[in-house]
Amino acid sequence: MELDFIAFVVSFLVVVFFTPSLIKVAELKGLKDKPDQDRKIHRAEIPTIGGIMIFAGTLLGFNLCYPSPYVDTLNYLTGSILILFFVGIKDDIIGTDPMKKLAAQILVSGIMVVLADVRLKSLHGVFHIYELPYWISISLSLFTFIVVINAFNLIDGVDGLAGGVGLIGALFFGIWFLLAGNSVESCLCFSLAGSLAGFLGYNFSPARIFMGDSGSLTIGLIMSYLAIRLIEYPNSFYLVKPLDLISKPSLVIALLFYPLTDTLRIFLFRIFRGRSPFSADRNHIHHRLLDAGFTHLQTVLIIYAVTLISVVSAVTTMNLGPSRSLFVVIVAPLLGFQIPYYYKTRQWLY
Repeated sequence: MELDFIAFVVSFLVVVFFTPSLIKVAELKGLKDKPDQDRKIHRAEIPTIGGIMIFAGTLLGFNLCYPSPYVDTLNYLTGSILILFFVGIKDDIIGTDPMKKLAAQILVSGIMVVLADVRLKSLHGVFHIYELPYWISISLSLFTFIVVINAFNLIDGVDGLAGGVGLIGALFFGIWFLLAGNSVESCLCFSLAGSLAGFLGYNFSPARIFMGDSGSLTIGLIMSYLAIRLIEYPNSFYLVKPLDLISKPSLVIALLFYPLTDTLRIFLFRIFRGRSPFSADRNHIHHRLLDAGFTHLQTVLIIYAVTLISVVSAVTTMNLGPSRSLFVVIVAPLLGFQIPYYYKTRQWLY
């Protein structure tokens, strides 16, 4: 517990104290995002390399407080973070072809699934499915990594959104691993949470800096790793017994509800209109909320609240069984989006 707190504080202070210097460097060197497209919401030129501080704060806090002399899978995670971080930095500064960025995501997903053996081995009763055949396990795990990484990259479109959703996820993942007796993963979670908490002070509307792809890709990779580790964590290790009653797939879906839902929705939206699913537009849920008249702050608060509704649903439906729990976890937050949108526009959000 003490190491988790120290990791949070260290990463928080690193980001809080060094981000102003990074903003100044970005302004002097012209490393800023220009509002030169209709889909962009901001009207001023904003530095785009804030992911450097999320990356640095998280790794520094974690490595200073790492509670075990054995690194094992975290060697692969650190190497994968480095790959995506540099791909993201290149995209933030000079741009990167979307297919090359996808290739990098496939590469790090392969490293984590095949080499580190971080994979989904069971659905734990969802749709009455338990143990997965090896190749289905590999395929589903690769798909999970790629989707979650892309999901956080795609939702980084409103001040404080990706950072805030990531912070909520990191804190809940951290609390869960702490109660489950896993000090290594909990330390990683609180290191990421501290970095995001510090970064949000500069990223809330009106933002002084954006995290860029270097930040969103880093968050997405860590979140996908934590999601699979939580789902596959052995029940016998729990320090707090009620944890073993919660459907782990439902809890993970709840924590990642907005990135996953918005990504699925926007991909289907684009495909049905004959466009590439990777093309940019203003049809994300956060764009729809802004267009309905909500402010940046109100939009992110609605999304935070919906995420919390989803998490509460996962916890309170622990006795319903995995499939029914997952159904509630999906339906409850969807209604949470519809209510404020309908109140504002008298139309349903689709």
